[in-house]
Amino acid sequence: MNIVFMGTPSYAIPTLEMLHQHYGIALVVTQPDKKVGRKGEIELSPVKQFALENHIPLFQPDKMKMDYQPILDVKPDLIITAAYGQMIPEAVLNAATSLNLHGSLLPKYRGGAPVQYAIKLGDTKTGVTLMYMAKKMDAGDMIAKKETDITPTDTTGTLMTKLGLLAADLLYEQLPLILAGKHDRVKQNEADVTFAYNIKPEEEILDFNQTSEALLNHLRSLLPTPGASIFIKGVRIKVYEMEKSDIISHEAPGTVISDRKTLLVKTGNGVVSLLSIQPENKKVMTAKDFLNGQKLLTKGDVFNT
Repeated sequence: MNIVFMGTPSYAIPTLEMLHQHYGIALVVTQPDKKVGRKGEIELSPVKQFALENHIPLFQPDKMKMDYQPILDVKPDLIITAAYGQMIPEAVLNAATSLNLHGSLLPKYRGGAPVQYAIKLGDTKTGVTLMYMAKKMDAGDMIAKKETDITPTDTTGTLMTKLGLLAADLLYEQLPLILAGKHDRVKQNEADVTFAYNIKPEEEILDFNQTSEALLNHLRSLLPTPGASIFIKGVRIKVYEMEKSDIISHEAPGTVISDRKTLLVKTGNGVVSLLSIQPENKKVMTAKDFLNGQKLLTKGDVFNT
């Protein structure tokens, strides 16, 4: 078979490894290289690194809807997608049997950020859905699913790792059935559809009017990157670690109730302690180190006002 694999982040690697080992891959398609950091250093996607290390032909279109002929030239029998990151043109989808490994239990959380939404909204279970690709986003017929628990300590990073392994196992089990035409094919119930669109910058800001539990879920959904954001006197502070506090306060949500040794902030139903933060234009540090000698905030100040 001529298999084309499309993917970008580390979530896709277990599936890519499985296909490379058991079937062989004619072409890998991944997102263009991106510049990161102040120096604009080039960062290769995990999928590109794997393709280069294993001498698999590689294609990186800036916009696939305008540039997809190299995929058609391979004459693919099968196209497998795992978190590629671009909409795939109908001409490509129609060129072969096109399957997708989506990181949710469809029809819940169609879109580019299903893992982030599952954690943010406090779900206790999620999974991977193997599905046929369709022109409409994540709307294709479903073939099979695998579930996993979301633990109270899971972040998007740890959950993506678990789902990546789950995706590879699911495809390994189902691909022989698909090739033999003995697999299930179930339409999604449109009445149950929810969406998980890509996270916008304004959605990275913590809202202290929420409960402490909701705030912790929101933060976990943004880890390890980009982290959450809060603002004080027009200055952004990134938050990377936070925990509930037993302190009782009747201040308004967002109020700094301690600026000595611990950075405590009132929430909608309690208090949280910020543990690991990054003040604007500074390195990541503990809140305790930040509070030593800082002049940015004092007790009684309010975040995000």
